[in-house]
Amino acid sequence: MRKTLFRNATIITLDPRLKNIEKGDMLIEGSTIVEVAGSIVALDAEVIDASNMVIMPGLVDTHRHVWESVIRGIGADWSLQTYLSRIYYGNYGSMRRPEDDWIANYLGALEALDAGVTTLLDWTMIESPDHTDQLIAGLKKAGIRAVFAFGTSGDAAYWDRESNLSNMDEAKRVKKAYFQSKDQLLTMGLAIRGPEFSSWDTSAFEIKTARELDVLCSMHIGFGNWGAKDRSIEKLHKAGLLGPDLNMVHVNAISEEEMKMLSAHGSSISVTPEIEMMMGHGYPVTGLALKHGVRPSLGVDVVTSTGGDLFAQMKFALQAERAKQNEALLKEGIMPGPELGIFAEQILEAATIDGARALMLDHKIGSLSPGKEADFIMLKADSLNLLPLTDVTGAIVQTAHPGNIDSVYVAGKAVKQQGKLVDVDLEDVRKRAVAARDHILSRAPEAAF
Repeated sequence: MRKTLFRNATIITLDPRLKNIEKGDMLIEGSTIVEVAGSIVALDAEVIDASNMVIMPGLVDTHRHVWESVIRGIGADWSLQTYLSRIYYGNYGSMRRPEDDWIANYLGALEALDAGVTTLLDWTMIESPDHTDQLIAGLKKAGIRAVFAFGTSGDAAYWDRESNLSNMDEAKRVKKAYFQSKDQLLTMGLAIRGPEFSSWDTSAFEIKTARELDVLCSMHIGFGNWGAKDRSIEKLHKAGLLGPDLNMVHVNAISEEEMKMLSAHGSSISVTPEIEMMMGHGYPVTGLALKHGVRPSLGVDVVTSTGGDLFAQMKFALQAERAKQNEALLKEGIMPGPELGIFAEQILEAATIDGARALMLDHKIGSLSPGKEADFIMLKADSLNLLPLTDVTGAIVQTAHPGNIDSVYVAGKAVKQQGKLVDVDLEDVRKRAVAARDHILSRAPEAAF
């Protein structure tokens, strides 16, 4: 297999044994990281000069509705209730043709890759088997690593607290057709409605089906003004359903006791800080999670209302929690310090290794550890907003943005080099995306406008 040696880079490994390397080398062979060290000799390898570059693990987004890329920006002023009524319940989400879903997921995955997100969980809305097939095809075409979280229709009949509708037979077809092996870029999950958007019996059945299929199960839960009242996490705990294969999205309104339950069972959480603060889910629980041993992961959530990069979400997560902690101290007449109560390194972990852990992929990705898949990004350290590098972790979390990305690799393959996506016809993407957007918006009922 082809060997490539990246030389003289600043390397953020996210591996506690290797730590950060101020000037070092990384050797990959095929799709695998072979060695990371201060200096590596590999006479049979292609050498890439990575001077003035930062090499770090690819970013991991654990919660994104990828198809919404074709109606991006439409919800800049939407609340959560407005979003639900216009995307679900027979509105925009139900207006898509299968071909719209292909370009939507291709575009959405390219957007992620361009911004250094090498892995994401696609929390899907499934309208038909043909839509499913095209959503998967779009992700595959882009070359991204993804968990395809198979979901349900956006029809109002599905999104009802008493709904007993389920499409688990179709989920089994999809698993058999596309995801018989876990040793591939695209793996499967279930995106279930959960006990706050379907009946309890349906939720329990779908969780059990996820376990039969041996896939991750993700759900929106524990947020909004119903989240604290429902105590859904407690109900799942009492029913013996919590576990490391459950991914809880948002959880802004859960109690400390419920967070402890998630910690005890190893369940993961996805924090989408910007959207949560904007739309009315509640305040991000980043600090509460860390306090009780739950390592949060990060997601963009909906590009109808924000941009598709995790650099922004890292900053939102960090500063929202700092503001919360600082304000509590100030109200007691205490000035914060000498150190702030949450650190940039914890947020960088949330966007990399902890995201990989939440998706049950940390044995493959999330750190630049020898033996793992070569998913990594290269940032231009001589960019004006990064120069001169002093605290590399702080610089990445606080000042970096997608414009700093020179190259992106997934499983050892370059999908972006010298600031440009590889083998992508952007004009064709643009034409298809515009056509999909126009079709969806033209068919939406008047009530959606």
